[in-house]
Amino acid sequence: MGELVTGEAVALELRPARLPSRALAVLLDLVVAVVVYMAVTIALVASTASLDVAAQTALSIAAFVLVLVGGPIAVETLSHGRSLGKMACGLRVVRDDGGPVRFRHSLVRGLIGVIEILMTFGVVACIASLVSARGRRLGDVFAGTLVVRERVPATSGGFMPPPPPWLAGRFSGLDLSAVPDELWLAVRQYLARMGQLDVHVGRAMAERLAADVAARTGAPVPQEVPPPAYLAAVLQERQARESRRAFGDPRGGGGSAPLGPAAASPPSPASPPSPASPTAASQQGTPRTAPPQNGQAEQPRDVRQERRPGTGFVPPA
Repeated sequence: MGELVTGEAVALELRPARLPSRALAVLLDLVVAVVVYMAVTIALVASTASLDVAAQTALSIAAFVLVLVGGPIAVETLSHGRSLGKMACGLRVVRDDGGPVRFRHSLVRGLIGVIEILMTFGVVACIASLVSARGRRLGDVFAGTLVVRERVPATSGGFMPPPPPWLAGRFSGLDLSAVPDELWLAVRQYLARMGQLDVHVGRAMAERLAADVAARTGAPVPQEVPPPAYLAAVLQERQARESRRAFGDPRGGGGSAPLGPAAASPPSPASPPSPASPTAASQQGTPRTAPPQNGQAEQPRDVRQERRPGTGFVPPA
């Protein structure tokens, strides 16, 4: 991976294209250009047969310059560094700071490419690419450009590594309320891309993020805990707290207890009041019942029987 520094002092890690892929892309571009040039030449010969030899020679030179020199420059400028061959090989031409190329970059590359590719059959371009640390030919050096790979091998990005088992519950007493969401997002992005970063860059980022989190929580990072493991454990503790806050703590008794048989059963019909407390029965609104007849207890009149549908008729007292 090559490191490019943008105008905002941001380091970009890009993979420079090597000689085999660049040679294949140039070969494809040359085949397309030669086919177009032959077609244009045949059309010019058929349409300028009545002209003299000097005019035909001038038109042939103009067609050569326009097709084999101006054509690649125009295509590379309009496609922002992706010719047909580079598009097929997954390559792109960018500036030294990682930005898209302009017309002047494509013009310098195209004019110098006539010398180091067309006139020398690519020998000078191959030697320059082999000598350069980033595979740049002379056109790239003078234009300030670089050919990079756009299609890189797929990696297992997005996987969040779990913390070590011996850190389970270690940071349950930390106060995480002062840690902002932006810092949590940075921790998540670092843990998801930890395997893709350079070893030294990843270690420096982990130490900086761990120091920021420890400064917000008020507790220093333990000496025996590596910064990546510390970040993973603290992030897991925050996720566990958010889950308990959203869905309830399964270990706690915050909810209401289920009703038992005694509490869930409906109240039994009121029994006849005792003679000693007639006033209390009348104050509580307990209906007065008549003496039982034929040994059967009569239910209160205001209690609806479950088997007989109510008609709305109330007998007089």
